[in-house]
Amino acid sequence: MRMSTFVLKRLSYTLFVLFGLSILIFVIARVLPGDPARLALGPRAPDWAVEHLREQLHLNDPVYIQYFYWVRDALSGSLGQSLVTRRDVIVDVKEFLPASLELVALAAFLDIVISIPIGMLAGRRANSWFDNIVRVFSYIGIAVPAFVVAIFFVLIFGYVLNVAPTIGRLSAGIVAPPTVTGFVTIDAILAGNLAALGDALSHLILPALALALGPIAQEVRITRSSVVENLNKDYILASTSHGVPERLLTLKYLLRPSMIPTVSVMALDIASLIANAFLVELIFNWPGLSRYGITAMLRKDLNAIIAVVMITGIMFAIANIVVDVIVAYLDPRIRMVEKGE
Repeated sequence: MRMSTFVLKRLSYTLFVLFGLSILIFVIARVLPGDPARLALGPRAPDWAVEHLREQLHLNDPVYIQYFYWVRDALSGSLGQSLVTRRDVIVDVKEFLPASLELVALAAFLDIVISIPIGMLAGRRANSWFDNIVRVFSYIGIAVPAFVVAIFFVLIFGYVLNVAPTIGRLSAGIVAPPTVTGFVTIDAILAGNLAALGDALSHLILPALALALGPIAQEVRITRSSVVENLNKDYILASTSHGVPERLLTLKYLLRPSMIPTVSVMALDIASLIANAFLVELIFNWPGLSRYGITAMLRKDLNAIIAVVMITGIMFAIANIVVDVIVAYLDPRIRMVEKGE
């Protein structure tokens, strides 16, 4: 099967999944206890004002009618008005999403550059002292939630050692660069503001590392197990017996098959970072989409809740497609199975 056909097939599946997700989250948001109109206007608002807002939001209509209005507006480029910020949800997403994506991008980078080399090295030196330390770290990293790691980072590096900032994206005395992309680091580079760039990176490192620690631990363990398993394959043993250098054996014959299970998990872990960032963003007072989503859920801001969940779902869908393409490239047998060969 050609790669283009393979990708198109995956895209068609993704559209059905996102359609189902939109229906599910729409219904769940509507059946949650609490009156969104009353929560938006406050307990002292007169009944006529609450009823007027309910009419504006179509809350008195059946759920399927409300869903029709939402789909119609979404197709026209509007996700409705936020009951908390009183702005179009699209405007809120444009403001808060770059901060989350910047955090997730650095966490994903740390995940990739740390987990694969350490996992490969631990697998090549199985049962050594290094491998034992790596395995202990992996178990701890998988067991401890990201928000617990974030709290420890704030206490240790922010207050005890005082070596890194723990609040916001920039320090109070730093002039923010002009907003072009919404990514402070990129905007600082475009503006040539090295002071803002260094300060932004110092604010990023702790929350990004707190987010990335769990995925790193899991992928180190998976990579290590895959390498150990592949080392006992006949072609590896034959290559070793023929005197193939260890570096060539690792990079050419061992790395590619060992990466297949790691890549499958890694892409989904990276996609889940924006969902896992909810509490981390709260702890570090990070003005991102995840913190915006928590506020929306507490205030039952229906349009904002749906937007945050759908964006998270789209990221998972994109990650699934990327996983399928990479795995199909690493192992052509996947495409042959799809074709029925």
